[in-house]
Amino acid sequence: EYLNQFGGAERMLQVLCALYPNAPIYTLLYDRDATGGVFDGRVIKTSFLQNLPFTKKHHRIFPLLMSLAIEQFDFSDYDLVLSVSASFAKGIITKPHTKHICYCLTPPRFLWDNSQKFVEEFGYPKLVKKFLPLFITYLRIWDREASNRVDEFWAISDFIKQRISKYYSKDSQVIYPPVNVEKFKVKSLKLKVENCKLKIENYFLMVGRLVSYKRFDIAIKTFNQNKLSLKIVGTGPELNKLKKIANKNIEFIGLVSDEKLANLYSHAQACIFPQEEDFGIVPLESMASGRPVIAYRAGGAMETIVENETGIFFDEQNPESLQAAVEKFHNLDFRPEDCRKQAEKFDIEVFKENISKILNTKY
Repeated sequence: EYLNQFGGAERMLQVLCALYPNAPIYTLLYDRDATGGVFDGRVIKTSFLQNLPFTKKHHRIFPLLMSLAIEQFDFSDYDLVLSVSASFAKGIITKPHTKHICYCLTPPRFLWDNSQKFVEEFGYPKLVKKFLPLFITYLRIWDREASNRVDEFWAISDFIKQRISKYYSKDSQVIYPPVNVEKFKVKSLKLKVENCKLKIENYFLMVGRLVSYKRFDIAIKTFNQNKLSLKIVGTGPELNKLKKIANKNIEFIGLVSDEKLANLYSHAQACIFPQEEDFGIVPLESMASGRPVIAYRAGGAMETIVENETGIFFDEQNPESLQAAVEKFHNLDFRPEDCRKQAEKFDIEVFKENISKILNTKY
């Protein structure tokens, strides 16, 4: 939909660009600085939203214009178009001879399963909130209709495959997103636990944007109680709130270089992952570093973590359930080579091979 940050979807697009170096990119909005210039040299075509004020930094307040803008692109010259969509990109209009494959990150949550929460929590004035459900209903109808413009759906996980079936009544093929496994190394480091208390160099790790749905608060409350060391990598709107409830055994590191992140992963006892994600790159980065994951039993993590071999699950999003998992973790042995081997199944080269095989066979 838009290129105004550099996260998981943008990293995946970067790999697709490497596969098809001559293919142009169509996007509603493009911010070169926000994407770190990684798409320099590409042909990038933007919509009329690019020239409107406030859209680059406040694009979420223009959903009605986005549904209009995405329909204005002309793909008459193409035989095949691949849309990477979490909301509006699937709504492109193509000619009968043009095949449209949608690589669906998720059906938009603000229109479907999280619409009530979206209305309540988004920072609109009260008057706007009263009328917002009407706009959401319109966009929900538009989104359903847009799904009918797609010739073939790909899903990033079985979890998303189920959501595509639920909201669009469409079947889809699962193609897992790529993980740059080579960025992470397995350290030959044996960490020991004595009386369930970790040495000062031994810590648990959390990585991600500090937003409410990622449930950093659960881990902080858990580690406040068990007094084990927890390091948190990332920043976001919840930073100050989380710092206020954290004890001294919890360290907020902020943003770090790729090299330092890899080092933090490889020396951690385990990675804590208490949220429900559509796929989830963080657990695979941890496993690529040879370290297991303690994850909430939901979403994409259930498809990437092998229980009791590369990690363990907890069943409820509360400190009690997470603490029980931490205690269980101390009684299990995890082999770094098993973790690494599991992560390699999702490597960039595997992703490229899967994409190329499908497109070369069918198209």
